[in-house]
Amino acid sequence: MKPLAGRLVVDLTRYLPGPYASRELLHLGARVLRLLAPGGDPMRELAPAWHDALNTGKESVELDLKADPEAGRALCAEADVVLESFRPGVAERLGIAASDLPERVVYCSFTGFGAGDLRAGHDLNYQGWAGLLADTAPALPPVQSADLAGAQRAIALILAALLDRERTGRGTHLTVSLTHAAHELAAHRLGGEPFDRLLTGALACYRIYATADGRHLTVAALEPRFFRRFCELLGRPELVERQWGTGQERLADELAEAIAARPLAQWLELFDGEDVGVGPVATLEEAAAQLGGSPSAAGSANRSGSRSGTSG
Repeated sequence: MKPLAGRLVVDLTRYLPGPYASRELLHLGARVLRLLAPGGDPMRELAPAWHDALNTGKESVELDLKADPEAGRALCAEADVVLESFRPGVAERLGIAASDLPERVVYCSFTGFGAGDLRAGHDLNYQGWAGLLADTAPALPPVQSADLAGAQRAIALILAALLDRERTGRGTHLTVSLTHAAHELAAHRLGGEPFDRLLTGALACYRIYATADGRHLTVAALEPRFFRRFCELLGRPELVERQWGTGQERLADELAEAIAARPLAQWLELFDGEDVGVGPVATLEEAAAQLGGSPSAAGSANRSGSRSGTSG
């Protein structure tokens, strides 16, 4: 399915959120041109494999927008979608703000905290401000949730704006706050929970346990029938009645002791085909093999010819 075939996306962003969004638009059939400052995206030096995963199949042009603003504006004016992540006011000074481009362009600005906010930040800061880290700090999050939440919100809004443009002929200026998008990931919790930290460590039946071989087993046996069968297979049926009671840490200690008696593979074999809600903590490589490849691999068939250089 290539619903964006024939559409041009000009991506002026760096690092993760914008390139992730433009990669997904590429997978939907758009032609993506990265318009970069001389030297390219810093991600290329910081994490080359990440850079390649996010940008394979895109075209790129390096251009000094300060020295040649007309060339940059001309490229953006040809686009259906423009992505940018400059600090407030920079796009205007470079002559590539939404107001400098044709009305039909869908223009998406990625911001850390919202329009007009000049604070510097990265994903960890956004997650902290959004309330996502309160339950687990000082442990670091395993994925850039704020960056990716913002990218996903941008994708949805861009697709909606393109659909609306079919009806009205007009584009729009979208502003995506990575902090606000991250907050929405957990905003459903604001009304309260039956257990404090319901899914972040309060319950023994929803945790990660070490196995005998140093691997880990995820246990998400929330439903009573799942927990009952889990305990039966564990050889500890007497634990069933304690699922929701006080003393969750004592229950977790007993489950941990039982699970530590066998290696991961044996547990997976035992639980295979059972309604228990357990699984492995797979490595990224194991997950890619099991799931049939990564998103970047799935999009490799969409590659267009790439080019790099300096225009002007």
